Amino acid sequence: MSAGPHGAPAVGASRDPDVPPGTGVSSRDVRRRSFALLRSLLRPVARPAWATVALVVGSQVAAVSGPALVAYGIDHALPALADGDPGPLAVVAGTYLVVAVLGGALVAATVRASARVAQAILLDLRRRVFRHTQRLSLEFHERYTSGRIISRQTSDVDALRELLDGGVTTLASGVLAMVLTAASLAVLDWRSGLVLLVAVVPGVVLTRWFQRRSQAQYRLNRTAAARVIVRFVETMTGIRAVQAFRREPRVQAAYDALAEEYRETNAGSIRINGVLDSGLVLIGNVTVAAVLLVGGLRALDGDLAVGVLAAAVLYARRFFNPLAQIGMFYNSFQSATAALEKVAALLAEEPTVPDPVRPVRLPDARADVRFDGVEFGYGDGPTVLHRLDLHVPAGQSVALVGATGAGKSTVAKLLARFYDVRAGRVTIDGVDVRDVDPVDLRRAVVMVTQEAYLFSGSVAANIALGRPGATRGEVEAAARAVGVHDLVLSLPDGYDTEVDKRGVRLSAGQRQLVSFARAFLADPALLILDEATSSLDVPGEVQVQEGLRTLLADRTAVVIAHRLSTVMGADRVLVVDAGRVVEDGSPADLVAAGGRFAALHADWQRSLDRA
Repeated sequence: MSAGPHGAPAVGASRDPDVPPGTGVSSRDVRRRSFALLRSLLRPVARPAWATVALVVGSQVAAVSGPALVAYGIDHALPALADGDPGPLAVVAGTYLVVAVLGGALVAATVRASARVAQAILLDLRRRVFRHTQRLSLEFHERYTSGRIISRQTSDVDALRELLDGGVTTLASGVLAMVLTAASLAVLDWRSGLVLLVAVVPGVVLTRWFQRRSQAQYRLNRTAAARVIVRFVETMTGIRAVQAFRREPRVQAAYDALAEEYRETNAGSIRINGVLDSGLVLIGNVTVAAVLLVGGLRALDGDLAVGVLAAAVLYARRFFNPLAQIGMFYNSFQSATAALEKVAALLAEEPTVPDPVRPVRLPDARADVRFDGVEFGYGDGPTVLHRLDLHVPAGQSVALVGATGAGKSTVAKLLARFYDVRAGRVTIDGVDVRDVDPVDLRRAVVMVTQEAYLFSGSVAANIALGRPGATRGEVEAAARAVGVHDLVLSLPDGYDTEVDKRGVRLSAGQRQLVSFARAFLADPALLILDEATSSLDVPGEVQVQEGLRTLLADRTAVVIAHRLSTVMGADRVLVVDAGRVVEDGSPADLVAAGGRFAALHADWQRSLDRA
């Protein structure tokens, strides 16, 4: 990955994790990256994983010894008993009991050990995905949809869980059981082993057919399931529009068609599984019959002991059972492989805004802000800011106005260092923001956006987000300062009222007032308001203006707003157009100058007169 200034990766250098091979990442690189992730996940659990392997081997050895003990008991212990010696039969019976109990205990231990290994791996992976996703820059999150991130953390990790929770041990047990069964039968009677070997051929052919067909059917199932989910989520998200325009019958018909398609694909999977199961049962039964026929004729001629014949039949019966499990494992393996590739690609993403190599502490920021020759554009897109030079002295409040897309929010994002500049530099108190210690930068700069996001929890906890150690008195003082204290007290449980996810129990304006209290309590040196008053109605806006004056007092502030009622209280106004500052001055001076801001002010006055 190429590096930009201050060691930052070049803008646009990151890749979309879901981009298919051939669009920047080769299939070999994808596999190498996936195996590297798998090795790193297995390394911490290597010792318990090998212990699990030992348990699998032990359980299968115990299982495969049963028919051999039966053969010995019939051919040797029973004749000895007939001769008056019960000792061999007692030894065989006791050994069989011990082996059976030991085998059951080993199987139970295998299940527990494999579950511990699997859960340790999944816990490690979930933590990595969450930690890494938080560390990635805003550019990534604006490009990579939240639904896809959720898919990485849920469905993709679940696909790996299905493989690890029994899938791997089932495969290992199945393969080992077949090998040990075939070897034991060959040792007991090679002719019966030869019959079994011949029967393996149709079993392998059937299993291979199942793998090919199930792989194609699996893709159809995933596609059909995704379509059903997308249609359902889309309909429920837009349910107001569906009901308002009476689209229920059309939407229902479209959903029914997708649900029918999903049913058909599931039915196809069931048919394929049915062919595999019935085919393996048929091959197994025919094999048992062949072993019994060939062995029985030989037993009648005295060429084969009866006990060996019984053991051969038992081995033949248990030989084909693992084939079905191995065939089913293939589906889980395909799903887990695809999931591992996606998760590995997500973890391979690098932040486009990296932490500084030698961070500069800024414990007592005054927030004297400068833009020196700043040029910026999003990704590989066109330049948004053109050689911007700007000085905001400490303690000054500056309002940015202009048309949508002029670059106002971009200035705010660069100040908060959500992005890094292409050229030039942004400084706070003379220190490039790329060199400021991230902890000090987040303490010194707080940004309140148009979407006042509230987390699940109490109102008090949401206000205290910027200062988790704040006392209840400090939380209430912050709420009073911005004029939201009485509103909070009117809630059912006051400051302890649960706001639910995204603050849905509060209106948009109420959530914004809570976010103001949060910013006031954080007490930043530089406060950025990006359309933070857009959610307020007129009475709410009047209520919050006094709170805003308190919030902005004695601190550097950058205010982005279309409402001139908010802008007029600033010390200075910058009119931004196409990434350039075209007007700069106090609100009164710009109104008197008769430029663009004066025209905006006149329109605002006329709207007030009409109101």
